[in-house]
Amino acid sequence: MDGQRFGSALRVVRVERGWRQCELAQAAGVSDATVSRAERGRVEGMSLATLDRLARALDVRFDLLVQWHGGDLARLLNRRHSQLHESVARWFEALPRWTWVPEVSFSVWGERGVIDGLAWHPETRALLVMELKTEIVDVQELVGTLDRKRRLAPGIAEERGWDVRSVSSWVIVAESRTNRRRLAAHRSVLRAAFAADGRTMEAWVRNPVSAMSGLSFWPDSRQVSAMHIGRQRRRVRRANLPRFRA
Repeated sequence: MDGQRFGSALRVVRVERGWRQCELAQAAGVSDATVSRAERGRVEGMSLATLDRLARALDVRFDLLVQWHGGDLARLLNRRHSQLHESVARWFEALPRWTWVPEVSFSVWGERGVIDGLAWHPETRALLVMELKTEIVDVQELVGTLDRKRRLAPGIAEERGWDVRSVSSWVIVAESRTNRRRLAAHRSVLRAAFAADGRTMEAWVRNPVSAMSGLSFWPDSRQVSAMHIGRQRRRVRRANLPRFRA
């Protein structure tokens, strides 16, 4: 991240809003000295959490640019995400009476985005909105984004001719120590937003009679591939999801 550019942006927006440095410090929950250092671009040693609080206090969004071997990092991340999509899609294909549609884009009254996976159960008229994550970066954004997609989902489904009775959501997170650690740090928020774990969601998809919201970890895609998931009931049981323990 360019510290000078970040600091200049903070100062310009702060001045535009008519705030003094002490007022920004109070809003962000940091010291006056921290604000002064940040505005001068001296962000070395500051935590990402501190920088995020400063930006959020001014409604400023900042992004970190991470590079590795040119464009290899982007290709690596895309491959991991694609592998997760493929693993989840194969698992759903083994379930009876479900229709799985990946990467559903939408534009509703100016709200645009992509739903990672949309699943439809015509027998119960249950709609499932799925969010697939290989890396957890911002838990609050995750909750807010999925809530927005769930709200818009009935209209998106109607365009496909689906008469929705209930809308559920399921966040699937790639299994890793880092992801478990990050989610554990936000245990209360996540349990309030996603009451069900993987085992509960796995049982629910067999009889989706009511709305449900869950979050669970997904096994490494290489492990799932090794299971040779097929359409046989026995093999589906072998693909049980690890229970979410935040």
